[in-house]
Amino acid sequence: MPRFAANLTLLYPEADFLGRLELAARDGFCAVECFFPYAHPARELRARLDGNGLRLVLFNATPRRDEDDRGVACLPGREAEFREGFLRALDYAGELGCAQLHAMSGRVPAGADRARLRGVYQENLAWAAARAAPQGCDVLIEPINPRDMPGFFLNRQDEAHDIVAAVGAANVKVQMDLYHCQIVEGDLEQKLRRYLPTGRVGHLQVAGVPARHEPDEGEVNYPYLFALIDRLGFDGWIGCEYHPRLGAAPGGTRAGLGWLRQPGAG
Repeated sequence: MPRFAANLTLLYPEADFLGRLELAARDGFCAVECFFPYAHPARELRARLDGNGLRLVLFNATPRRDEDDRGVACLPGREAEFREGFLRALDYAGELGCAQLHAMSGRVPAGADRARLRGVYQENLAWAAARAAPQGCDVLIEPINPRDMPGFFLNRQDEAHDIVAAVGAANVKVQMDLYHCQIVEGDLEQKLRRYLPTGRVGHLQVAGVPARHEPDEGEVNYPYLFALIDRLGFDGWIGCEYHPRLGAAPGGTRAGLGWLRQPGAG
């Protein structure tokens, strides 16, 4: 059966971040993910996770220096910033028992040479992988659609897997968000059949397309894909990274979880 993790950055917006842990546990989640945990001391977060019987399974490795940042891993001249942030993330991951860190590539600067950006990206990923491996931590990279995130360096699954192969570290894997993949490439069944058996997909994420609400509306047949993911033997987590249809209305996230109780979803 698929295993689902609540994305605490997007779900339960009626509560503050720490309050969302209790709401997720109440609704039956046993795992969570988030964008950035750094506003809270790691020890306090660990106590809240443990108190609610939750595991943190993914977060972003480097915080934003400013609002326009979407990672810095591919950006020449910001290597020291990436590495400092990654080491801090590793400290958090160790304290929180989290075994996956997402190294966001960043946006392509105007006029930049993509080959140079890819070289910086791969060097940073190799550096990060070597430091994460002794901790049993995977470094994930995620293709993101350019409609939601204009200028993002990494958009396609094939390029992500090429980068993973080029880095050549067993703990560098792809974070495959089916929402982004559908917008950029489609053909989700064949993408899953191609990439899940490689063992190089560390984490999946879902949302309805095109509105990024619950995965029970829009153009993607998620019950069919969940059954396929099971048949393919994927044993990682599926992150629920979507905006609840009811927004910040009290109980809005819970009201939209009917899809999670359907056959094939859990």
